[in-house]
Amino acid sequence: MISTLLFDLNDVLYSYDRSVRVTHIARICCEPATAVAEAIWESGFEDSGDSGVMDADAYLAGFGERLGCPLTQDEWAEALRAAVTPIDETLTLAASVRRQARVAVLTNNNLLVKRAVDTVFPELRPIFGRDFFVSAEFHARKPEPEAYLRCLACVGAAAGKRRDPQQSGRRPDGPGQGRRGDRTL
Repeated sequence: MISTLLFDLNDVLYSYDRSVRVTHIARICCEPATAVAEAIWESGFEDSGDSGVMDADAYLAGFGERLGCPLTQDEWAEALRAAVTPIDETLTLAASVRRQARVAVLTNNNLLVKRAVDTVFPELRPIFGRDFFVSAEFHARKPEPEAYLRCLACVGAAAGKRRDPQQSGRRPDGPGQGRRGDRTL
């Protein structure tokens, strides 16, 4: 019996279009979109945030410093919200599964995403309650097994078998051994 099901965020619960986010931020900062992408994503800054190298306030300050344009948390969240679209079918599935098992979100993201979850992803709280986790909390990013194991420990579950529904019949050797968007059992 499945006791806990972890859902990924991007391209599982929400479609994410980074170019929309970059364009939104570029507009706020009066910078070219290529400069924004280079400063945040191509520089490794975003990956550092996702790895838990900095807390939410340091991440937001660093974001603005890299752009030469300080953003408020609301501006930052607005840009992310503009770039995501709920995937209704998966949200409905999660709500249905919730009746029989604990459901949680584990996403490669920074602590500011955790803080802004209700603003950016308002559909999640009714389904997942407080069980929304970002990789930065665990100082490990997926597919590192530590990210999964630490998340499961937070929800009081033990690691079990993992199934990749996109590859019928094939079972990876452990947590985090699949592709982006895999669903963990």
